[in-house]
Amino acid sequence: MASSKPSAFPASTVPQAPEDPLFGLMAAYKRDTSEKKVDLGIGAYRDDNAKPWVLPVVKKADDILRNDPNLNHEYLPIAGLPEFTSASQKLIFGSDSQAIKDGRVASIQAISGTGSLHLGALFLRKFYNPANPPSIYLSNPTWANHHQIFTNVSLQLAHYPYFSPQTRGLDFTGMLAAISAAPTGSIILLHACAHNPTGVDPTQAQWTQIADVMEQKGLFPFFDNAYQGFASGDLDRDAWAIRHFVARGFELLVAQSYAKNFGLYGERAGCFHYVAPATASAADASRVASQLAILQRSEISNPPAYGARIASTVLNNGALFAEWKENLTTMSGRLIGMRAELRGLLEKKGTPGTWNHVTDQIGMFSFTGLSEKQVGLLREKWHVYMTKNGRASVAGLNSRNVEYVAEAIDDVVRSA
Repeated sequence: MASSKPSAFPASTVPQAPEDPLFGLMAAYKRDTSEKKVDLGIGAYRDDNAKPWVLPVVKKADDILRNDPNLNHEYLPIAGLPEFTSASQKLIFGSDSQAIKDGRVASIQAISGTGSLHLGALFLRKFYNPANPPSIYLSNPTWANHHQIFTNVSLQLAHYPYFSPQTRGLDFTGMLAAISAAPTGSIILLHACAHNPTGVDPTQAQWTQIADVMEQKGLFPFFDNAYQGFASGDLDRDAWAIRHFVARGFELLVAQSYAKNFGLYGERAGCFHYVAPATASAADASRVASQLAILQRSEISNPPAYGARIASTVLNNGALFAEWKENLTTMSGRLIGMRAELRGLLEKKGTPGTWNHVTDQIGMFSFTGLSEKQVGLLREKWHVYMTKNGRASVAGLNSRNVEYVAEAIDDVVRSA
């Protein structure tokens, strides 16, 4: 006889969750039968044929691994593949980093950027003033998943202004004012480069001012580093902000992803770093590493191996590393070119408004400035898909659809 006992999880306590907006957009795009449809929603690189691009250097690393007679599928250590984490340190902090030389960096392999952020969030909630946890300040806007990652571990959110709708650039005055007003000890989440979703980054001079204020106020930096090398094509340029903070002696956290710059989206290769302050010792970093390992053990036991092995093979081989930098130039260069072409087409059409922000911004995304109504018209009339806040993935543009997209944007701007 079937039990008549009701579920322990009724709708009153476990309501139907809303669909993730981005993955819902992807599903709608796939259902669209139009031959002209264009996907500017998904944050993944596409080549000029609108196809996923497996980096040539990744193919070479893959061949090396597959032909290695010693390759096996045993567990990695809890902290991950040592040659991967050590190479990740050098990539983000620089091979001549004093913090690395001093042993002040504790690194642990994590599940791409999201897993790195989550591990950092857990660490902060458990150990950073746990009796009275400070708020974590997110940029407005920021990557939507940031909100869930930090609230899921019961960290309180606050926000600082970031994007100016008027200039479609950085609201630097508002950002500095909000950070200056944050209580001492507050955590400030910063996008290292290629800010998601706006594509707007501070200049190096502005980063210096941000560091000045955070140092004066005693604020704690947490960098989300998802696009190093992918943004500008220059690994060192894209790491400048993090290296500046470390050189000034800040204690900080970094979440590092290899999804975009290696095209290892599904392999979930990432690294989480803790940097002890300049006044600390290697023993201090070691203490933190021991606690991170316990958190990792309870969450995933140990990280997946294959993506880390691919990245490690490239990062630790001089010839492959040089080729990887060429691959990065290919990807970043195509995106820069598509930005220039889209802007040129809109300006040639005389599309109302200014469009210099398309090329002023950098990286995967452009915050187009289109309204939710205009985005809706793009989708309904032109079958062009982007998120409702007007964020467009530049990677979805190519030589065959950019004129069509420009025509569509021109139409909805004039009609809406």
